[in-house]
Amino acid sequence: MKSLNGIGKYRSIFSPSTAGERSSNFQSYWTYTRQHDGEILENDKDLTSKRMILSRFQKERVFSRQPLQDPSLFYRNYVTLKDDPTKLDSKTLLLTCIYKFARHEWSGISAAWMVTPTFSQSRSTTDKISRFHLCEEFCHVRLFHEMFRTFHLDEVEWRPMGRFTQWAYRMFSRFPEKIMAAPAFLTELMGMSFYRQIDRLFDTILSDEPEAKERLRALLHEIMIDELAHIGQRRNFVGSFGIRLARWMFKPLVKMFFRDIPEAKYLLDVDEMVRDGLSFDYNDVSAEMIARSWVPSYCQT
Repeated sequence: MKSLNGIGKYRSIFSPSTAGERSSNFQSYWTYTRQHDGEILENDKDLTSKRMILSRFQKERVFSRQPLQDPSLFYRNYVTLKDDPTKLDSKTLLLTCIYKFARHEWSGISAAWMVTPTFSQSRSTTDKISRFHLCEEFCHVRLFHEMFRTFHLDEVEWRPMGRFTQWAYRMFSRFPEKIMAAPAFLTELMGMSFYRQIDRLFDTILSDEPEAKERLRALLHEIMIDELAHIGQRRNFVGSFGIRLARWMFKPLVKMFFRDIPEAKYLLDVDEMVRDGLSFDYNDVSAEMIARSWVPSYCQT
């Protein structure tokens, strides 16, 4: 998406911003998210627009031509990798990797849900945004679930993480915004870097399953549209000091996170994910995806 003179349409996500710019961008994001998501269905951790999208996928369900070579290997390894990953077929390894990433997301948002104000209790725009944001993330878990069903995996369960990880997510969700702002921003940036690599892997690993490949890509892109907006939304909480801190923290955070997903070593280029995150500026994202998402004003030229 570079212009003819080589100058991109967008600036780095790490671009400087003033407090006034960030304040006006919160209002812009709040307008966007209500139009994008519809009404909140808080008891169900859902949103009306997202429910309609999921319903459409379910009514027009697509299945892989063939189940996995041995579905029992997926179920044996999807929560904890027990077998030698070099002996697992690539589809199984890809799906167990996606599950482990999504499980972390599910655990983190479940902890945050317990401590954020309910929508009726929310007084500030940022509190309202946070509640919608969490509902979007729960909707993503439902889309991930559809990926597994596409490959005839109907018995996937969302298992709680280990005690220490659950405790860490609970503690993180209780930190003051000034402390958690930069790490929260980086987790969204890391998510986009991960999804972009997974998107590319679909072309190689799922080349013999064209219909299932496009269904997984469609599900993933629904998630990525939100993730793209979340990057800007979470960046909006971060001032000049936080942005310098975030640059320094990104590499160790990504490395640490993916050490907990053993499949990553065999599927992903973690160093490339670090480079992609640190250089992220929206210019390599498709125009169609950006048209359905949101970009902070200070990242636009």
